[in-house]
Amino acid sequence: MDDIVLSMKGISKSFPGVQALKSVDFDLKKGEVHALVGENGAGKSTLMKILSGLYRADEGEIWLKGKKITTRGIKAMINAGVSVIYQELNLIRQLSVAENIFIGREPMLPGGFIDWKKMYSDVHTLLKPFNVDINPRTKVYMLSPAYQQVVEIAKALSLKSDILVMDEPTAPLTGNEVDKLFEIIHNLKKSEVSIIYISHRLEEIPKVAERVTILRDGEKILTKPLAELTTAEIIKHMVGRTLTEQYPKISIPIGEEVLRIEGLSKKGYCTDVSFSVRKGEIVGFTGLVGAGRTEIMQTIYGRMKKDAGRIYIDGKEEHIRGVCDAVRKGIGLIPEERKHQGLVLGLSVQDNATMTILDKESVFGFLKQKKLSALVGKMIETMNIKTPSARQLVRYLSGGNQQKVILAKWFLHNCKVYIFDEPTRGIDVGAKVEIYKLMQNLAKDGAGVVMVSSELPEVLNMSDRIEVVFGGRIVKEFRRDEADSETVMEYALGLRENASQQTPLEAGAES
Repeated sequence: MDDIVLSMKGISKSFPGVQALKSVDFDLKKGEVHALVGENGAGKSTLMKILSGLYRADEGEIWLKGKKITTRGIKAMINAGVSVIYQELNLIRQLSVAENIFIGREPMLPGGFIDWKKMYSDVHTLLKPFNVDINPRTKVYMLSPAYQQVVEIAKALSLKSDILVMDEPTAPLTGNEVDKLFEIIHNLKKSEVSIIYISHRLEEIPKVAERVTILRDGEKILTKPLAELTTAEIIKHMVGRTLTEQYPKISIPIGEEVLRIEGLSKKGYCTDVSFSVRKGEIVGFTGLVGAGRTEIMQTIYGRMKKDAGRIYIDGKEEHIRGVCDAVRKGIGLIPEERKHQGLVLGLSVQDNATMTILDKESVFGFLKQKKLSALVGKMIETMNIKTPSARQLVRYLSGGNQQKVILAKWFLHNCKVYIFDEPTRGIDVGAKVEIYKLMQNLAKDGAGVVMVSSELPEVLNMSDRIEVVFGGRIVKEFRRDEADSETVMEYALGLRENASQQTPLEAGAES
């Protein structure tokens, strides 16, 4: 057909111990947004990495604009008009925004010097549709995940590609930022750019896509217009069963206070933050990107040194000078950026999962290998981690299964307080339910749980109390039974009276 710009036929790919794709077909039309969905490990990212030239398929063909692709490789596919924005962003954190966007394609002056003035001007032009104030000279590591996402999209747009793959583009975004991204996508469609859109946020897919292809266990289940499917039907095809409850909240008796924070401050990030968490309780933190939610948690955890404030655990004031102190006192952090802060990608599932208990499970410096293997084996089974073995390197797992390995690490440590920062980011709907149940099991066993999330429905449905953060402060606390999305969002936007005097943090701060 004339309007088909991409056709992938019979694509198969295997890794050691895993058949990632089994004869998958996929096509894309000119100016179309085609959603690709499935559980973690279903094969979505593998299929796109084959399209990008990062992986080579074991079997199958790729046709672009009616021509069979015979020369593979990342550069060849970029030259053919294909750009991919991966779920884990492909940015060099120590380089500036401008250097990341134009790396290898810098505008040059006579004599072989980089034309910095033109490059910065071009960056401003690329970022203008996003309506964000990001300095082209800013190092990428100084930006929040949301603004790193903007840089990645701008980089792809600068290549003037005909085909753009977006893998979980809204995962770090909230509210107005998501709306702005959808506006950009609609403008790209008008320019006849074709987009493959991968997302676990199923509610957003009908807003941008015309068709959907569903993968399950490496196989294509169906391709249909979205108008012919309900969200419930999509979920059923994804997981192979009917998901009866998306937010399985249970009633847990609330016990004594396990964590209390008084007047916590960190200059430029958070001011006079006070809250408490009790045993059996899930306390949700919500707010816009840049509000300071992550900074509050990083300060409690000792990753950032506090300027003022007190931290009490089980009623006793604790002086947390660093991460090691926090871990020894029973605080575990499941971080927002799992690959940079939560995992050692070159180690196995077992090595990652057991790194917090090695001191407990050793005798005279020798590890109790049999016991460690048994503990990890039980965790793999309990948490449904999809891996061929405990010895598989974590780098080869899907994003959702990597997240479960981080959870396993802290579950084995048996913490008093668990801080979950974006616990279901980039995770499919079935795995989300599993993680919600695991969080509640922790609470039921007497731990206190703090959940930071950009997904408001998640906060509203899974929290016992909700803390709204704006401008580095907690501006409102809600009980579960008194919160609604509209009111919470008004406080998050600074529209309510006691939040209106606060000033949002700078764009470069993490959420």
